[in-house]
Amino acid sequence: MSFLWKSSNGGTTEKTLTLEEQQEKINEVRKQLEEPSSLAIQGFLSDASILRFLRARNWNVQKSSKMLKSAVKWRAAYKPEMISWEEIAHEAETGKIYRADYKDTLGRTVLVLRPGLENTTSGKEQIKYLVYSLEKAIMNLTDDQEKMVWMIDFQGWTMGSTPLKVTRETVSVLQDCYPERLGLAILYNPPRLFESFYKIVKPFLDHETSKKVKFVYSNDKESQKIMAEVFDMDKLDSAFGGRNLATFEYSSYAEQMKEDDKKMQSNDAGSDASSEASFYSGTDSPKHGDGEHGATKKACAT
Repeated sequence: MSFLWKSSNGGTTEKTLTLEEQQEKINEVRKQLEEPSSLAIQGFLSDASILRFLRARNWNVQKSSKMLKSAVKWRAAYKPEMISWEEIAHEAETGKIYRADYKDTLGRTVLVLRPGLENTTSGKEQIKYLVYSLEKAIMNLTDDQEKMVWMIDFQGWTMGSTPLKVTRETVSVLQDCYPERLGLAILYNPPRLFESFYKIVKPFLDHETSKKVKFVYSNDKESQKIMAEVFDMDKLDSAFGGRNLATFEYSSYAEQMKEDDKKMQSNDAGSDASSEASFYSGTDSPKHGDGEHGATKKACAT
């Protein structure tokens, strides 16, 4: 999978608005939206969510509305909140993507990605597991956080780990459906081949996005300082230079994800549409089938 994408504000300098001005923008966007088709969509369209789309389009109401409408269309068709552990458990067996059991020093959820451990060939299923992981990471954010940290371990990575088709769909989903969710991306021990690739794509990233991407090397004391600043080294896995010797354990993680599924279902049952942590619903929605996931990229493209 690909883990870098062009920030969707097009590289322009973000405006600074007062709270009153922000609310006015939110209200303008709401006027352009259709009535929510479900409780899940109603909850998704919280003020906080609309704000992220506005920031992603530098407060341009027309562009933000267009982007948000596409995301709503995608969520209505793809139903990411309905994906269950049982549907994607096989994708998780190697620990290629998982939520860490610790947060960074700012309290942000940490998502660990190890593309070198890719264990399946279905791009559709790989995207499905990525979306599931994003949804669960968002669900576990604290009230004062809306962004997450990505820890990308490049051990075992090759160009074959990132098929172009999956890369494009990953970019589409992340950029168009989950804007302003990345707080920091740490690329840990990327090989020279990837460094060359990054030099090619970097001109397409705006300044703010580039600042979120940090290259860290285990044999570089200066870059290792980043880890000490961002994490409690006693909790950070030893694979990333920390002192925590625990490793990914599939059965334990499976139980944790099943508990998350139950929490999400509980949120459905007692949903407060104004709470973004509770924007999951649709208990009568169909299970995910191959047909529902075939149009992911097109449905969310802007």
